[in-house]
Amino acid sequence: MTFIGFGTWAWGNKFLWGYDPEKEDEILEASFNEAVSRGLNFIDTADSYGIGHLNGRSEQLLGQFTQKLPPLTKKKLTIATKLAPYPWRVGRNGFRHAFQKSKERLRGNLKRVQLHWSTKRYAPWQEVQLIDGLGDLVQEGLVKEVGVSNMGPKRLIWFYKRLSKRGVHLKSLQIQFSLLSPNSIKSKQIQTVCQELDIEIIAYSPLAFGVLSIPPETSKLNKTFLRNRITKRLLAPSKKLRGALSKIAAERCSSQAQVALNWCRAHGTNPIPGIRNPSQAKDAALASDWDLGEEEVSELDRLKEECQEKMPSNPFQSK
Repeated sequence: MTFIGFGTWAWGNKFLWGYDPEKEDEILEASFNEAVSRGLNFIDTADSYGIGHLNGRSEQLLGQFTQKLPPLTKKKLTIATKLAPYPWRVGRNGFRHAFQKSKERLRGNLKRVQLHWSTKRYAPWQEVQLIDGLGDLVQEGLVKEVGVSNMGPKRLIWFYKRLSKRGVHLKSLQIQFSLLSPNSIKSKQIQTVCQELDIEIIAYSPLAFGVLSIPPETSKLNKTFLRNRITKRLLAPSKKLRGALSKIAAERCSSQAQVALNWCRAHGTNPIPGIRNPSQAKDAALASDWDLGEEEVSELDRLKEECQEKMPSNPFQSK
């Protein structure tokens, strides 16, 4: 059974998302409460979310918002943070301090800890030691679950077996997955492996930076420079795909975003769209109320393959 959660990358990120604490924090709290009240119980964050003096802002806000919830509501949540394998975080205890700081910012409301990206391409030894350290945290009872991100099928199997020998189950893998994500072949391989090993697939950027929610006749651009560049490059090539999303949405009395999220669910992944206002939280939650039909999924699959431009691939994705 798949689920829909939400991500908090934008919470504290001025460069990519134009975050403004004075204007947004109240709206973000309302968005959080709307999402949780509608059953979006998986919440993704990271210790690197928040740039400069706002470092850790996403975790800090989640900690504040979660503390105000009733105990039973809080208990239902799975808050998962990702720890960045920076070059200075080395050795089996390389994440210890970062983990403690994340847990403090989240006010103890932390169920799953994840490796943010794979270092296989430039320092394979580093991620081995760091993931061994994450396994230690689980065995010591400091956190309940462990996951990884941006890891290919071969490396995933290797780490799954390594952790399993210690009695630690690798709970989840995060990958970029959407109708505009690159490398469909590798995604299918990952899905097969995760299904066999009972590993959840968390689909980040399921709306491709919001491009998939833009109506086909619109030439809307985002505020920040980098997102403008990505959106501008994808708008024209994805027009036919977005037209199909719009058509299905009209027939389903839903939204393009809901259709795109349900396409992810139809492929066995758990999408975590970014939430920045209550209407986005409501829209994401409504997607859980219905499923795409086989013909709709097949048509969207076909249009995905026909689209000549895709989202940038993650440079740290391992094999």
